[in-house]
Amino acid sequence: MTLQHRRDFLRKLGLSAALLPLLAGARLGAEPSAGRPRRVIFLFTPNGTVPPAFWPDEAGADFRLKPILRPLAPFKDRLLTLKGISNSVRGDGDAHMRGMSCLLTGIELFPGNIMGGGGAPAGWASGPSLDQELARHLQSQPATRTRLGSLEIGVAVPNRADPWTRWSYLGPNQPVAPISSPYALFDRLYGSNKDAESLVSVLDGLRGDLATASRAADPADRETLDRHATALRALERDLRDQSKAAALKVPQPPKAGLALENDAIPEMARMQTELLISAFANDMARVATFQFTNSVGNARMRWIGVEEGHHELSHDPDLNAGSVEKLTKINTWFAEQVAHLAKRLQETPEPSGQGNLLDHTTIVWTNELGKGNSHTHEDIPFVLVGSGLGFRTGRALRFKQAPHNRVLLSLARAFGRNAPTFGNPRLCADGPIDLA
Repeated sequence: MTLQHRRDFLRKLGLSAALLPLLAGARLGAEPSAGRPRRVIFLFTPNGTVPPAFWPDEAGADFRLKPILRPLAPFKDRLLTLKGISNSVRGDGDAHMRGMSCLLTGIELFPGNIMGGGGAPAGWASGPSLDQELARHLQSQPATRTRLGSLEIGVAVPNRADPWTRWSYLGPNQPVAPISSPYALFDRLYGSNKDAESLVSVLDGLRGDLATASRAADPADRETLDRHATALRALERDLRDQSKAAALKVPQPPKAGLALENDAIPEMARMQTELLISAFANDMARVATFQFTNSVGNARMRWIGVEEGHHELSHDPDLNAGSVEKLTKINTWFAEQVAHLAKRLQETPEPSGQGNLLDHTTIVWTNELGKGNSHTHEDIPFVLVGSGLGFRTGRALRFKQAPHNRVLLSLARAFGRNAPTFGNPRLCADGPIDLA
């Protein structure tokens, strides 16, 4: 086992680098594969988009960014826009429910008693979501196994559970709740480090006991007890200096006192972004979902001058120019959050030293609807940013009502999961979309 492999092993388990000397010669799983690490972030924003202000008019490499996508201009050479992708999953539930809970699962909702709009009830999704399948795939191999497997992150996701608020599923009838509190997310990532303080106090007591025992012991035993005391002092020094001795690079905790409410959404988004970047830099997970509000989310984006709720505005007719302008501002703000995430990935070195995190990560920005007032599942936004999955970027692509299952298959294949279908097999008949 190489020194770097031992360090990676400790980082994944959240253990101290002080254990490195004890692992010399140990065999703790296979060496990392020669291939580059691959990561994906599925990022959700709700209620459709404004198509004329979103989709490029041109196809291919020579395309111009429309107003909503202009914040992504610094990453145009790492961008893929996929127009003509449709959620063709039918069955129970209203358009928002199926749009949300079928987005990453690609399969129907179970019948159920959760009442949707227009009297269309449904239950949970009847299969796993792609993020969870990819996490399972990576966790099954020693070279790609990480401490957490996947992260489910939210920003202002309501404290309720229904098909409008869940898009990640462990399996049939198994929705996964996102963590919307930066404080709760920090605790999940780094809470175990708090145990170090308690352990230091325990070690203080042990050291005192050893000193007492050493004074009463005969000379032969005293030497052994002194060696134990020396080892305890080294461990205590390690625990007191996490910044130097820990395999994990623990960030500062989120700023205390933030009220997790509507007007704090911009600050919550920044906090959650930083924690996601930190988790990837520590190789704690290689798959994440990042969910802004929820399907039918009604955030009031007063920080950009929009007083009305997002979902309410999305129902207004196209002839209402004021509403179209506000929806364009809302979706542009979402694009700014995607661009900020891409920028922070680009600024953060890859743990191995080979490039930066954006070189090894792909952001998949999507939505449950193509357009809010029609509730269409055609032309669902799919925008990919980053070089993590080896796709040929810097292009605007067009398709003709291609089932979004084919996009899910393409993403799965990029991770080496080569099953012929994902979700509803009927919607995978034409195979993965070629993005390479």
